[in-house]
Amino acid sequence: MQFSNVTAVAKANVYFDGKVVSHSILFASGEKKTLGLIYPGTYHFGTDKAEIMEITDGQCTVVLDGQSNQQAYAAGTKFSVPAKSGFTITVSSGICQYICSFIG
Repeated sequence: MQFSNVTAVAKANVYFDGKVVSHSILFASGEKKTLGLIYPGTYHFGTDKAEIMEITDGQCTVVLDGQSNQQAYAAGTKFSVPAKSGFTITVSSGICQYICSFIG
């Protein structure tokens, strides 16, 4: 996937001692996305705005806050996270790559 006419923010967003790393891209419309990598492990993220997480490579499992069921996602799939909530994501092996779109 490729994005045209965007501004890329060079400074990385680094979480969990470098095991989750992303870069922000900004669109002329004001839309913001992050492109990132998740290394093996289990991580919890809180959300302010609603998000759509699109998996572009690798695989992971996700549990949304307030739920107990774990859902598997692979390249070409996506999941939504409500605003003011969060999710726990687990990568068992390899690297999971994603695009996060912020909604609203």
